[in-house]
Amino acid sequence: MSTRTSPPTLPFAARADTLVGSVIDSSTSLLAAQSHDIVRFAMGSPAAEAIPTEVLAEIGTKTIGAGSPDAFDYAATEGDMPLRVALLDELDGTSDATTLERLTITSGGMQGLDLAFKIFVDPGDLVVVESPTYTNGSATALSYQADLLEVAVDDDGMVVEALPELVERAGRTPKVIYTIPTFQNPSGATLSLARREQLLELAREWGSMLIDDDPYGLLRFAGSEVPTLHELADGDPLVYSVRTFSKIVAPGLRVGWLDTDPSLQRLLINAKQAMDTCTNLPAQRLLTGFLTGGHLDTHLATQRREYRLRKETMKEALTEHFDGVARWTDPEGGFFLWMTFEPAIDTEKLFEVALAEGVAFIPGNAFSPDRRFPDALRMCFASTPPDRIREGLARLRSAVDRLAGS
Repeated sequence: MSTRTSPPTLPFAARADTLVGSVIDSSTSLLAAQSHDIVRFAMGSPAAEAIPTEVLAEIGTKTIGAGSPDAFDYAATEGDMPLRVALLDELDGTSDATTLERLTITSGGMQGLDLAFKIFVDPGDLVVVESPTYTNGSATALSYQADLLEVAVDDDGMVVEALPELVERAGRTPKVIYTIPTFQNPSGATLSLARREQLLELAREWGSMLIDDDPYGLLRFAGSEVPTLHELADGDPLVYSVRTFSKIVAPGLRVGWLDTDPSLQRLLINAKQAMDTCTNLPAQRLLTGFLTGGHLDTHLATQRREYRLRKETMKEALTEHFDGVARWTDPEGGFFLWMTFEPAIDTEKLFEVALAEGVAFIPGNAFSPDRRFPDALRMCFASTPPDRIREGLARLRSAVDRLAGS
């Protein structure tokens, strides 16, 4: 009997080298392994107390229990019809108003992104991404072997006017443009109306798919509404809109939706059937009950008030501890605030010290495939109550001073 003396050579696909893990998602396991108290600004999720657990449990008893014998069966790949209809009614009159044939239910917003890159991106295709951008979005593009072109973000979102020169320099037009236009992750910035219109014009000129990833648009707590890219596109098939219930109801349900040209739905169904057959039906039924029961509007109003309070608390604490040391964004909604140290501090080194001090964040380089933000970090204000926000930023200042002293 032979004895193996070296590990086998496994027949990896060429794309295996392009699979990039998520620093954000990995932070969940990292923080769970810590035994000391930590103020958690890292994960971009609603606060535990913001999830309507009792309402969902009551709905579950009625709609998934004895009253719904098929609740644990397979669902239609495009989504359970009662949820699609309830969602259609909920969106009526909003900037995301749509029609039934444009809606596809997905397993979270991430599946919507994966489907987009799977359907539209070939190896070597150019994909425009914001810089900084959502780690998981750029990682998904890379998993389909895209070449990424990073475009800067300022207080008005993606610097769209820089795109033509960047594309000319790249020597080819992008196959896909990926944007988070409202309360962007990680900066919190919102793409201005003028830039939204210009971005649509460029997508049409180049024939580029425009992935409109908007998980936070319903969480505006200040400022004026801006029409969504979906509304401005007026049915243009180049606009592919990704939405999710993860940020507005509960992330663990893993339910989102796509709004796309009806001609795409058969292809989306084919691609999704090769992934998971259908989105979790019990979760769809829970959300149907939540929507038809009239709970979403009340829930969102409560969350907007609370998130505004938490953001203002974070701004006040930042001014107290970091005035003259850093600058930060001032989002009008969503979950995130982006902080840049001046003079620069290596936030990856700071992360280790801060974790020991009892506070966690995501270092800026995680949000750029080219690692362009070594002196920045992202903090989620939505998941932490005001008193803990103040404590967390005091701990962060201690960590900065400790790092400087070392």
